[in-house]
Amino acid sequence: MVAVRLSFAAMANGAESDSPRPRGGANGAETAVELTIVTLRFDTTDPGALLAVLSKYVVLTRMEPGCRNVDLCSSYTHPGRYLLIQKWDSPEAQRRHFDSPVMVEMATSCNGLLAAAPDIDLWDGPSAHDLR
Repeated sequence: MVAVRLSFAAMANGAESDSPRPRGGANGAETAVELTIVTLRFDTTDPGALLAVLSKYVVLTRMEPGCRNVDLCSSYTHPGRYLLIQKWDSPEAQRRHFDSPVMVEMATSCNGLLAAAPDIDLWDGPSAHDLR
């Protein structure tokens, strides 16, 4: 649990953009959007148990304020590897989530299920905006 939170904090320091990316509004006007994308990669020797933990986490995270979407993917080439892809309205919404009870419960539930610490990364998404 602590490793997950500390790893993100280390990456996020200085990683924010000073200028939000523009997005077209309903009337064609540009509106500012700060999109934050985070990936969490998990490797396990107990796929069934980890899949149960991550599936619950995805459902609960999608209800969190500022969450645009969370996808759970499993690797065809690396059995036992799972990837979460999260999109957040802003860096602040994403940080609040990483300190939330939902995240803490997921991290705690991963105890004994992971082959290594999760790999967490913060991404810029120049083409990841909704096509509306």
